[in-house]
Amino acid sequence: MTNDAPYKRPLPDLERKLTQPYWEATKRHELVIQQCDACQHLWFPPSFCCPNCLGEAISWKPVSGRAKIWSWIDMWQMYFRGFADERPYLVAYVELEEGPRLMANLVDIDEERTGLTCDMPLEIVFDDVTPEVTLPRFRPIR
Repeated sequence: MTNDAPYKRPLPDLERKLTQPYWEATKRHELVIQQCDACQHLWFPPSFCCPNCLGEAISWKPVSGRAKIWSWIDMWQMYFRGFADERPYLVAYVELEEGPRLMANLVDIDEERTGLTCDMPLEIVFDDVTPEVTLPRFRPIR
């Protein structure tokens, strides 16, 4: 996905040490999550230690980008002016095939939300919203 219009919505802080590898990977159109080198636990969002064993030896692991809907909402509230023309937009909590869950926008869903259900299979798409920032979004598997 690409947009030619200026991006008016909030953007991530690309300089945060904790999340920098994540945003570098999305720029390459790759999804990565943290994995503990000691117990192999995978998790999201990023942290400085493993939430399972508290190990501090952590690697970033590429994941498939396949997921399923765990839950979703139609967002009508305008917390930021940049979203004014897009309401309602879909925000979902998706469960990656590898297990961890993350929040993301759903795209390529019709206005009537036909067929939108929990456990619907999804695939990642990458939206190059600025020359520096690429956001991961999810759509129904085609």
